[in-house]
Amino acid sequence: MHRKKFKRGDLVVYRKLKRSSSPGPRAKAIFPSAHGEQYSYQVDKFWVVIDSDPAGQVQLRTRRGKQHTVAAVDENLRLAHWWERLLYRGRFPTLELEKVTPAA
Repeated sequence: MHRKKFKRGDLVVYRKLKRSSSPGPRAKAIFPSAHGEQYSYQVDKFWVVIDSDPAGQVQLRTRRGKQHTVAAVDENLRLAHWWERLLYRGRFPTLELEKVTPAA
């Protein structure tokens, strides 16, 4: 299996599977349940890479500061296209660089 390479600061899109009684406006691939009371659908999440380890795990940060760990080979995780970085730039979180203080 081919492992994708992610590095710190990469903007990524994660397609998350959700279920609810009323899908939101950003829902894609909407399917009703057998009895029609619930829907399953996919929503694109716009995250930034915090860290990537050699074992194949990628740490991601959301716009509100939550952190997720996902396998680099997960089919729902991909690098953002250039047009997504431009069009959805407000949905991607910013990655604050750690400040290095000089030793006194």
